[in-house]
Amino acid sequence: MIKAVLSGDMPRSRVLALILGLILVCLALAPFLFPGVRTVDTAARICVFIVLVASYDLLLGYGGIVSFAHTMFFGIGAYGVALALTHMGRGFDAILVGAGAGALLAAGLAFVIGLFSLRVRAIFFAMITLAVASAVAVLVSQLSGLTGGEDGLTFKTPRALGPAFKFGDELFGVKLNGKLLSYYVVFIGSLVLFLLLLRVVNSPFGRVLQAIRENDFRAEAIGYRVVYYRVAATCLSAAVAALAGSLYAIWLRYVGPDTTLSMEIMIDILLMVVIGGMGTMYGAVIGATLLVLAQNYLQNLMGVAGSLVERVPVLPQLLDADRWLLWLGVLFILSVYFFPTGVVGRLRRG
Repeated sequence: MIKAVLSGDMPRSRVLALILGLILVCLALAPFLFPGVRTVDTAARICVFIVLVASYDLLLGYGGIVSFAHTMFFGIGAYGVALALTHMGRGFDAILVGAGAGALLAAGLAFVIGLFSLRVRAIFFAMITLAVASAVAVLVSQLSGLTGGEDGLTFKTPRALGPAFKFGDELFGVKLNGKLLSYYVVFIGSLVLFLLLLRVVNSPFGRVLQAIRENDFRAEAIGYRVVYYRVAATCLSAAVAALAGSLYAIWLRYVGPDTTLSMEIMIDILLMVVIGGMGTMYGAVIGATLLVLAQNYLQNLMGVAGSLVERVPVLPQLLDADRWLLWLGVLFILSVYFFPTGVVGRLRRG
């Protein structure tokens, strides 16, 4: 049963299986295990970024395609839901229309970019995607009448997903309200999208993508149309990224350039892929979980550590909470050094 759900792609490591199982349980029961606004928000972000990173790994890890436009597709999905809920009202039909339109627009834009750009070599394609993503980000910022400009859009989700909606009193000390339902919409949506991507990479289509990544000339020589497969992978990746953006918009109830279109998010995606392991869907789970947790709690941990060694020379300055980005960079360098194939690659090697 589990093998079928995972499309035959088993962890192949007891330690990895244990880690993945622990992450799944923690995310599935996050509102009950870690009650609190910040912890549940962190869990929701992990869910969304797992899908976003997995969709990017379909391009980079399985297809060998370097793109800097992934946050653009993420933003298209988020703005699609925001605009639909703003103009159609706070109904589930608006969410479906917005998410569907965002995914179709993202896939269409990816098709146009891929069709005209994927014939060039990797670095040139990456530069083209970076230019297009930058242009879209500037356009979104300037169309303030439609997108809210730099201020973004704040909108209302269906009443059933709001904190004012209650469908019970409490369960294990957790309020049964719309915010809880909203979290599980994000969790279940992310789980379904991740399993879909897992199915894709373990299908014949995914095997061909890996063959193209290893040697595109040989793949073309035996009859595969390399450009078609790359364009199809780009479109699928863009559509899933847009759907991840839709889930993110539903959770935040706000969309802005900084939350969906910034280059910082693109860098985070790259870091998550490298930390978890390229060419492994499970790497997206590990990488997203580690980096989101570090971004949210490393500063607090450093503050605690600094207070414990406040009488020791130099150490309090090094462990100052304001230097958390420095230590995040150090942790990334160490992870690359000790896990050159990512955490998943190292665990699978034993």
